[in-house]
Amino acid sequence: MPVQPEARLDAPPPSAADEPIPSVDLAAQHAGLKLELQRAFERVLDSQSFILGAEVSAFEAEIAHVVGVPHALGVSSGTDALLLALMALGIGPGDEVIVPAFSFFATAGCVARVGARPVFVDIDLQTYTIDVQQVADRLSPATKAVIPVHLYGQTCDLRALRALTAERGLSIVEDAAQALGAGSAELGAGAVGDFGCFSFFPTKNLGAMGDAGLLTTRSATLARRASLLRAHGAEPKYHHALIGGNFRLDALQAAVLRVKLPHLADWVAARQQNAQRYDQLFAQAALPSELLSPPARVRDQHVYHQYVIRTPRRDALQRHLREHRVGSEVYYPVPLHMQACFAHLGEGRGSHPRAEQAAREVLALPIYPELSAAQIERVAALVCDFLRRDC
Repeated sequence: MPVQPEARLDAPPPSAADEPIPSVDLAAQHAGLKLELQRAFERVLDSQSFILGAEVSAFEAEIAHVVGVPHALGVSSGTDALLLALMALGIGPGDEVIVPAFSFFATAGCVARVGARPVFVDIDLQTYTIDVQQVADRLSPATKAVIPVHLYGQTCDLRALRALTAERGLSIVEDAAQALGAGSAELGAGAVGDFGCFSFFPTKNLGAMGDAGLLTTRSATLARRASLLRAHGAEPKYHHALIGGNFRLDALQAAVLRVKLPHLADWVAARQQNAQRYDQLFAQAALPSELLSPPARVRDQHVYHQYVIRTPRRDALQRHLREHRVGSEVYYPVPLHMQACFAHLGEGRGSHPRAEQAAREVLALPIYPELSAAQIERVAALVCDFLRRDC
């Protein structure tokens, strides 16, 4: 990682006249890629092949190499990747799938959509990822799979989870929607489980210009089954061996992703540098840990899809940042076990206290690659000056 100038917290006091700092700035990313993107659009237009086809096949080969798997299938969204994985594994009514109580809704929603029962477990509050010990505690004869979520850009404890599931013959479906490139060569996100599921929603580290996703696997058998299910289970056309869905990736989105993929490593490095600068600034501020908890790097290769702090004054801090035209986001304000659609499962308030605490306290600060050092210093100063009022 390049040597960074020493981070400073003595930035000039922010004022309403300062330029806004959005939580995400896609315009800054796309400005430098405009000509490449235009050529990609023209290539697809000239080909007149708009769904799957050569553009998608080329992207699948390129992204499979990045993830470190032999099989990658471009699909219509990260949600559809999860749904397709569960369908390919034959999970359905009467089955249970263990999921973390703190994640984006699709993690549990897709389990319910195939007719299975999501079983919630609490998280590790350092990494916000699934607590593997609690997975062991919630296993039952009906358990068929576990969906760990590599939240915010850091993998869960894949080594422990793999040992647990292998011992019991359970499947792993990795929700790696926020973690492309995270982990190590041995335990890379999306390369450990039966399936890995990725999202290319526009704001992801690698984002399309619309919905898009990816399903990865090391198994030729599972890849073949998922490929059939991706297009209504048809082979040849109009002859359906399986009941699948329409989960195909558009060629235009594949072309956009092929333009962006060569830049991914540099973008991740910039996110890591920005995170390091925030870390330095918050360390200098020396606020009590009960007032401010910066993100912990516990696993290899955190790719910082989000830089998430935790504070009991989250809502007031977010209002303060908004007043100073600094964007921030809450991922996520309601844990899954407390969502109204899962009330029938009987896991209400108090069932998973760490997930509930995270939902009350997490706040994602701007972390996109194009942030300047001055912008990061301004954000950190706003955070620290506000929280110091309680010291």
